[in-house]
Amino acid sequence: MRGLPRTAAEMKRNCHVRYAYGVTTALLLAGSALTLTTGFPAGAQVAQNEPTQMQSVVPRGGAPASFADLTQQLQPAVVNISTRQRVKVQNNNPFAGTPFGDLFGGGQGGQPQTREAQSLGSGFLVSADGYVVTNNHVITAEGQGEIESITVTMTDGTDYPAKLVGRDAASDLAVLKITGPKPFPFVKFGDSRHARVGDWIIAIGNPFGLGGTVTSGIISAVYRNTGSGSAYDRYLQTDASINRGNSGGPMFDMQGNVIGINNAIFSPTGGSVGIGFAIPAEIAAPIVEKLRTGQAIERGYLGVRIQQLSDDLAASLGLAKNRGEFIQSVEPGQGAAKAGMQPGDVVVRVDGKDVTPDQTLSFIVANTTPGKRIPIDLIRNGQRLTVQAIVGKRPSEEELAQQTFDPDAQQGGDDDGFGGKAKPSKPAGPVVQQALGIAAIPLTPQIARQLGASEDTKGVVITAVDDSADAAAKGLQRGDIVLSANYKPVASAADLEAIVRQAKAENREAVLLRIQRRGQPALYLPIRIR
Repeated sequence: MRGLPRTAAEMKRNCHVRYAYGVTTALLLAGSALTLTTGFPAGAQVAQNEPTQMQSVVPRGGAPASFADLTQQLQPAVVNISTRQRVKVQNNNPFAGTPFGDLFGGGQGGQPQTREAQSLGSGFLVSADGYVVTNNHVITAEGQGEIESITVTMTDGTDYPAKLVGRDAASDLAVLKITGPKPFPFVKFGDSRHARVGDWIIAIGNPFGLGGTVTSGIISAVYRNTGSGSAYDRYLQTDASINRGNSGGPMFDMQGNVIGINNAIFSPTGGSVGIGFAIPAEIAAPIVEKLRTGQAIERGYLGVRIQQLSDDLAASLGLAKNRGEFIQSVEPGQGAAKAGMQPGDVVVRVDGKDVTPDQTLSFIVANTTPGKRIPIDLIRNGQRLTVQAIVGKRPSEEELAQQTFDPDAQQGGDDDGFGGKAKPSKPAGPVVQQALGIAAIPLTPQIARQLGASEDTKGVVITAVDDSADAAAKGLQRGDIVLSANYKPVASAADLEAIVRQAKAENREAVLLRIQRRGQPALYLPIRIR
């Protein structure tokens, strides 16, 4: 499942369909930018590989007097990870391809050249025989680059060449293996399900390439949804300072258990502002165990594009917000389509689990075994119904990326955008213009061709948008086609006028429009009534 942008403008900018909650996460890599059960037993193995009662390190009452003893035991198991990459860069020689090209630094005929690059991140050992956990993006080449080598550096400065054992892009996890003359210090996963807001934690990592750095803080939120729309958009949030290069490093509780893997930050500046995110251990541990043992990681998939039920969208539907998710489109041939799910449905419950911001549709389905038949509770045009769907197997992230449309597709037509100066009559009346802030005219076959739609498309086409209206804020623009309003087909300007009048009579705060834009899948947008 992937989320859709909240506005039609974002629809054009984003290659992947995703949520837009107003949160921007930044990966922490320096130099580049299921009901699940834990795969490792709870409790920490101290860095000296000798069992120790960790509880004696931390006072039982109040804030810890110091993190020094706990840090001393855990820090040797935290490592720095560096990669050496070969990255293709564009040749900027202005004389490339001319007889003078060789005189100015490489006559490559304008072809890309290869440069060496490095990146830094963090990780931690989870076994005495050298298995290391980190983020996938820490050991992923940037752009068209190739990873040539991975090096793991211990706290005492010893370097070990690392072998990639397995990686999983969807969860952003990777497992490496190093070999040494003696057992390595290691730590173990705890159970993040017991984490509470306000619990003390410490984070150890490699920010800005400074080496082992320790920061402390508390858990600010559990199961925070950042709005990325991914299958694992479910994080522990902390105010501990986490910066670029901390990616892949561990977040410890006060018993020395790894309860999270530092992954991303919210930051307008690129540095820590006290909002960091870590992958919970309950998600990471079983995936890490499968990567260690070479098992395939399979996730559930329904084949729908979804959107959060925002205030405006909920208002347009007459539903309560923060309960359920909105279906923007359904992929033919997949489980959702076979079950009879349709664009415009609101999914409120899946396999007995409520769909909420903290327990998204993507998360529930991704962690359902492929092949399982599950009940899905829907609201369709105000009516509640239940369908039975067979969960499919989620495609790879690369395959999902290939399903997107070109965000830079340009509209054709001549200067007026609709293939001629003659404009159809009977534009939308004053109610639509005043209530929604848009002007619209009927869609003719000629206009449909110019907008890249089929000639039999029914709807009205927007000719102008008031900059002060919510329609402009949501990204509606000249040339967008309105296919329906509040689930009713719009075949003429009069149809749209009647639907807006009815919405106003029912004291609706918004009208739900289904919009078609050239080169893009149709999507629903709630437009507030002025």
